[in-house]
Amino acid sequence: MSLFLQLAFLLSVILLSAKMAGYASIRLGQPSVLGELLVGILLGPSIINLLNFSFVEHELAETVAKLGELGVLLLMFLAGLELHFDEMKQNLRVAALAGLMGVVWPVLLGWGVGLLFGLDQSAAIFLGLTLGATSVSISAQTMIELKALRSRVGLSLLGAAVFDDILIILLLSIFLALQGGEGSTYGVLVIIVRMILFLVLSVMIGLWVLPWIIRRISKLPISQGLLTISLVIMLAYGIASEYFGGMAAITGAFLAGLMLARTHEKERIESGMHALAYGLFVPIFFVNIGLSIDLQTFQLEALFLTVVIIVVAVVGKWLGSGWGARLGGLSRQESIQLGAGMISRGEVGLIVASVGVKDNLVSAEEFSAIVVMVLITTLITPPILRTLFARKEDKALKEVVETDQPPGRSEEKESEVS
Repeated sequence: MSLFLQLAFLLSVILLSAKMAGYASIRLGQPSVLGELLVGILLGPSIINLLNFSFVEHELAETVAKLGELGVLLLMFLAGLELHFDEMKQNLRVAALAGLMGVVWPVLLGWGVGLLFGLDQSAAIFLGLTLGATSVSISAQTMIELKALRSRVGLSLLGAAVFDDILIILLLSIFLALQGGEGSTYGVLVIIVRMILFLVLSVMIGLWVLPWIIRRISKLPISQGLLTISLVIMLAYGIASEYFGGMAAITGAFLAGLMLARTHEKERIESGMHALAYGLFVPIFFVNIGLSIDLQTFQLEALFLTVVIIVVAVVGKWLGSGWGARLGGLSRQESIQLGAGMISRGEVGLIVASVGVKDNLVSAEEFSAIVVMVLITTLITPPILRTLFARKEDKALKEVVETDQPPGRSEEKESEVS
């Protein structure tokens, strides 16, 4: 079988399985993303091991992973496209505090757990940094399905994730520089300046240059020209975010969507991007998270460490981000919802953990514990969010029923009593 036919086979299985699992998940009252994540684990090395079938070349696993990375870029671009820059500015204080506390708490708790289990200082700090990471793509997809992305919680959640990304990358960069003996005040300042310059230039270009480009392209007789230029802008922002700003590419994609949300062509862009993303790339991304996890490598010796790390990861992020949101002015219920949305580590947690393996900062036992933590936090976030928002809807419905009675209803009730 040719390499192309092998890829076609893999994509057919992944896409069909993702949509079937997503449908089953919705029928069970859960977000579709939960089913897609679970079917990824089923197809992965933990059970079926789809990518290691005898007739499938090993290099195709990397191809599927790269297609999945395009999926997460599209997902975050669409999340930004659904929002408005002014809405994000209104929730800036909440986002900053939630993002800051959502990093500080897990990092300190993870550091303490590492020392408690006998890790050396460097390994303990790195464990804390791993727990400080977050992956908002899972929560963003869930919030989109719940139609809550433009709520105060949704806006603050996405903003908090950007702050979280900036802070954890900054801390990780400083830590790795110090580990390599290259740490200096100058090096730290360079990292900070790069981030600030990227964010400032991205916003300036987004406010004054991109609307003009979009307006001109939309008038040209080019087949799907608007969709193509939007994809180019998304990719360019993603590249610039990672290469020049030192941050994750998903942050750049989110900013690109946020900037294009201001244009008059927003709905046309969203329509094309939505079909492309959810028809092909986004399902591959969610399934690939499961494909990248091998539970068979889990070491039973690390069971106690794993349980502790999972508890610390969930409690640290939930309470930390939730407390920050409360300080920022959100209600108690909204703070709980935002904190829950920050729990997932997803692909970001795996990326950070892989850096530790590469630099010999974590052992095989610790890495397996981190991988299981990433899996559990990713799987529990969608149903937790679903439950929390369902309670809010039930409460609101109850209030409406109690306060919005039809005219004359109370009078009729009084006459029946008399």
